[in-house]
Amino acid sequence: MMRNRSGLSSTLVASLVVMMLSGCVTRPQPLYYWGDFTTQQYSYFKGDKGPEEVIQSLERVREEAKAAGKPVPPGLLAHLGLMYGQTGRTDMFEQNLQAERQQFPESSVYVDFLLKKKQNDKAPK
Repeated sequence: MMRNRSGLSSTLVASLVVMMLSGCVTRPQPLYYWGDFTTQQYSYFKGDKGPEEVIQSLERVREEAKAAGKPVPPGLLAHLGLMYGQTGRTDMFEQNLQAERQQFPESSVYVDFLLKKKQNDKAPK
């Protein structure tokens, strides 16, 4: 009978130690500041929000990221550029696409495609 209590108490102590140690584990911090970027993107593609609303929201996410000292995620600047392009602000369109390329060099092919497409859209037919 002593053995059963001894085994039970050592199991209880082991369980308590595991619970205490698991409370000390810190979660890894995200590499990027996402804000509500994905929500804004989804709302735009669903047709729930227009380009101006998305621009305002994404500019806010960019400011929050800067305040948090974290970079924005891949695609945010390109999407922001596309929204500016939808409103006819080609300077902001190009500026944000170039910023996307600078921050994420692997996006160069996509950015070049978008810039070339915009140039072809401007060309007289």
